[in-house]
Amino acid sequence: MLLVGPSGAGKDTLLRLAREALADEPRLRVARRVVTRPDSAAEAHDTVDEAGFLAALADGAFCLHWQAHGLRYGIPARYADAARNGALVVANVSRGVVAAARAALPGVTAVEVTAPPALLAARLAQRARAEDGDPAARLARMANAEVELRILNDSTAEAGAALLLAHLRTRLAES
Repeated sequence: MLLVGPSGAGKDTLLRLAREALADEPRLRVARRVVTRPDSAAEAHDTVDEAGFLAALADGAFCLHWQAHGLRYGIPARYADAARNGALVVANVSRGVVAAARAALPGVTAVEVTAPPALLAARLAQRARAEDGDPAARLARMANAEVELRILNDSTAEAGAALLLAHLRTRLAES
């Protein structure tokens, strides 16, 4: 399952809460991305420099990869293997790789997490990561992806996480 949406929508927060609620579910795997960005308390990821990323890419280390906002992102190939072996893998990805993921990986669905533009802009301004740049310009670049579920995360994180959790439970019940 792909989790998509604009920066500041709360994807990582909702995913963290849903993951905590499903802590005893052995079939759930949350993909840990590889990113050419230093570690951050706001996002759990593995950090690699540009040269390391390109070497890993050349070695086939990623089942999905993309560039955005001056950074490179990759989903390690082991998660595709886990999905092929019956796990429900959840990955926070760019909307730009949804079609490629659907073509290359089994049973891909996409969930979009979003929020009203003013709230997104406020969250981006509060976070102030270098690659976030100008929040208004960032929001203007939002693209639509075909998704199975849209979550409007404009209330509490728990309310948004409940919607994501319901979708994850449905997917797990189907497998």
